[in-house]
Amino acid sequence: QVQLVESGGGLVQAGGSLRLSCAASGRTFSSYAMGWFRQAPGKEREFVAAIRWTGGWTYYADSVKGRFTISRDNAKNTVLLQMNSLKPEDTAVYYCAAKYYSGSYYSIDNYDYWGQGTQVTVSS
Repeated sequence: QVQLVESGGGLVQAGGSLRLSCAASGRTFSSYAMGWFRQAPGKEREFVAAIRWTGGWTYYADSVKGRFTISRDNAKNTVLLQMNSLKPEDTAVYYCAAKYYSGSYYSIDNYDYWGQGTQVTVSS
């Protein structure tokens, strides 16, 4: 059993920043990695970033590389997504997810638990 709760979403102007937080409980530390995905209106859910609990290796979608930073605090069971230089196309519901098994970090099919999502809206 894993519970993931996202927070930190909101409305921000283009060029601004937001920090999303994912509070995890349950078997979080038994998971291989945590990831962030997003889903914009009319589009499929897409990979944003991922981080391994052990070692802290990170992975990013090309669209956010250099602008977003994923990090984790093992002691606090928390994963963060710092989003800078936000663009209107970043507008989406952002989801936190837990990955337990081997497979691509980038595939939605390789994540086993999901949070409820938090809305991020970037205005111009």
